[in-house]
Amino acid sequence: MTQQCTEKPFPEKPYSQKTRPEILSVSTIAKTHIFEVQSVDLRFSNGEKRTYERLTPARKSSVMVIPIQGENMILVKEYAVGPERYELGFPKGMIDLCEEPVVSANRELQEEIGFAAKKLEFIRSLYHSPSHMYGLMHVFIAQDLYPSQLTGDEPEPLEIVYFPLRKIDKLLSDPTFSEARNLSALFLLRDYLNANGLNASGLKHSVEADLCSR
Repeated sequence: MTQQCTEKPFPEKPYSQKTRPEILSVSTIAKTHIFEVQSVDLRFSNGEKRTYERLTPARKSSVMVIPIQGENMILVKEYAVGPERYELGFPKGMIDLCEEPVVSANRELQEEIGFAAKKLEFIRSLYHSPSHMYGLMHVFIAQDLYPSQLTGDEPEPLEIVYFPLRKIDKLLSDPTFSEARNLSALFLLRDYLNANGLNASGLKHSVEADLCSR
């Protein structure tokens, strides 16, 4: 029997009183082993009709992890086929079927940088291009790292980059650190440090998930 798991949607806020458009029909117009493109016919509350195209909402969510070791962040440099160049960014990856985001975050760390985390704290969730795709990503901060390696699916070894926390502003201006979700995660990290009265040498272990018992 195939295991079924329901994706947890991004929570809605009560400040919007607008009525959602009615979905009249959905059809698949293109499909590959990775992507499915759908055509969606909509009718808005004012009677206006439009046809939108989107990447399938069945795509799984993903995680991004900001690993902290001492006074450094750990990043990876890997090839991005979109801009056809190597990009600097935080470890990230898709959530496996029925896998909890915090477990996925720890798995990605082990696959990409060869560390696991005793402490993982969820920061927030982000949508990537919500006008055209589902793309929900959960951002975590990882602390108390220890060596642990898992085999990932990368086509080549990733370059590991240690970047000082005190130079966050320099990373923001690095032309190879340009992916929008990475930039968002870095701003979230900076706000997290400021909100908790922390700096590069004063990280504390106020956490939401303790993986020691997992």
